[in-house]
Amino acid sequence: MRFATYVHKDRTRVAVAVVEEDGTLYPLPGVTSLTELIRAGGGLPGLLDAGAAALDVPPGPHVSQVRLLAPLQPSSVRDFVTFEEHVEGVRRSVSGASGVPEQWYAAPTFYFTNPHAVYGPGDDIPMPPGSTVLDYELEVAAVIGREGSDLTPEQARDHIVGYTVFNDWSARDLQSAEMKVGLGPCKGKDTATTLGPYLVTADELEPYRDAEGFLRLALTASVNGQVIGKDLLSNMSWTFEEMTAYASRGTRIVPGDVLGSGTCGNGGCLAELWGVRGEQSPPPLKPGDTVTLTVEGLGTLTNTVVPGADPVPLPAGRRRERERP
Repeated sequence: MRFATYVHKDRTRVAVAVVEEDGTLYPLPGVTSLTELIRAGGGLPGLLDAGAAALDVPPGPHVSQVRLLAPLQPSSVRDFVTFEEHVEGVRRSVSGASGVPEQWYAAPTFYFTNPHAVYGPGDDIPMPPGSTVLDYELEVAAVIGREGSDLTPEQARDHIVGYTVFNDWSARDLQSAEMKVGLGPCKGKDTATTLGPYLVTADELEPYRDAEGFLRLALTASVNGQVIGKDLLSNMSWTFEEMTAYASRGTRIVPGDVLGSGTCGNGGCLAELWGVRGEQSPPPLKPGDTVTLTVEGLGTLTNTVVPGADPVPLPAGRRRERERP
């Protein structure tokens, strides 16, 4: 089952609906937040029951007649890095290093990114203030439907309610500078994350699951209509269940949490290609560029880059004499 969040043509009324194969929307009466519906529903069975009830009422508009929003507003966003090919290419691009650090294989590393800077399909994406080296990152995100802690991967499967396409917009120049401090990324990833076009429930993707538990979905990234990258989601080094279990270790995951797969390989972002080719080819994104990400079974996510705000000037850090009391 596919769920969408949208606004009507009057741009004031927000609704949540089940999306049929032909694009017809079946609104859920009284529901304006998919995040709240997931929190109230107790996981995948509750969400499916709510969707089934919506299909028993008269249909609403076609998806082409509304403006889609991000399917949910996340409780938190953890973005993992699970593709070896991406690590190899970006390391070469940023530092000239080759290969994958052995420590990377010890656990599925992630960072927290900004849940308050989420954009939806078709939204314009502003250039991050002070950046001239903007990049897309093609990912898939799992959405948590039930609270849990210290889960096993087997238990974690019941905590994933569905999946959506995830674009982790990255200001590579800002990111490269701030990572030298040994903390971050911060402003290199802070301006925008795109989710959508739909939340596809986990049961819909079971036919794509391979013998090792990976989802074998085709991934494609295009810029201005030119295909830049293609990969398979099953090239991840950890399953979403393993990632979810790790995310829950020593803490709790809650409904509405989003877990990004990390960027796929073979052109899943520009920086990987820059590392492989030794030059910025294709060039960084600029205002007017349109990025289209397509994931088999999940849909297509398209956004156009637009000019952003100028950075507000701040002083450099003070070099202190370090007086003591």
